[in-house]
Amino acid sequence: MENYVDAIDFKRYSSIKIGPIVDVLVINEIADYSEYQIIGQGNNILVSPTPPKFAKLGKAFDYIEQKEDKLHVGCATKSGKLLSYAKKHDLANFEFLGKLPGNLGGLIKMNAGLKEWEIFNYIDSIKTKDGYIKKEDIEYGYRYTNIDTIVYELVFNISSGYSKEMNELFTKMRNNQPQTPSAGSCFKNPVGDSAGRLIEQIGLKGFNKNGMSFSKVHANFLVNDGGGTFEDAIFLINLAKTKVKSEFNIDLQTEVIIF
Repeated sequence: MENYVDAIDFKRYSSIKIGPIVDVLVINEIADYSEYQIIGQGNNILVSPTPPKFAKLGKAFDYIEQKEDKLHVGCATKSGKLLSYAKKHDLANFEFLGKLPGNLGGLIKMNAGLKEWEIFNYIDSIKTKDGYIKKEDIEYGYRYTNIDTIVYELVFNISSGYSKEMNELFTKMRNNQPQTPSAGSCFKNPVGDSAGRLIEQIGLKGFNKNGMSFSKVHANFLVNDGGGTFEDAIFLINLAKTKVKSEFNIDLQTEVIIF
């Protein structure tokens, strides 16, 4: 399969429903694309009116292959597809993917998960243009990886024992999150605290500016109630940072990626 260019309207494509129409390179061949920013499924990004050059992985990297005790998953594969595979084949440790949107490339880049369950807990290695890199040779942490290149494939360690109870637990935990368009958690949780609690304490839970607000359901979700713009979102992000710094002397770090 060859690469091609697709015009993407980020008001429709991104989960927060903000952004311009942009030509995006769809990658189906492994090479050096260092001049591009990878966007995945657009679930944790906020795109400005003047974005950089974007690219996304194409169908060539949408696959799941089981080889002995390892599972090879292309990074264009959606989380829901992998969860369904794990359920069908009775594989353990994929239950945390329930209601966690996105493709595997985006999930590994931000070490996505829920509380102590993170995707890096279960991988063996990743594949980049330079070949396979073992997990122990990668710097990673809470919602963070030091990966500055495109990841094309994840290799998971697998064991049997899919847990319906764990899947129901994760689904229940995520049902408490807003259903309104958002980019997921706006800020990373500071050590020993929660960003949602801090935003609520400074009085910004439910605070609205031109259709953008910190959700009444969960204060750490910046939601687009309709008609919100990039400028409105940035205003609220900076307002929360300033108020939390002033009140608690804590520097909030964004989890949403701003382009």
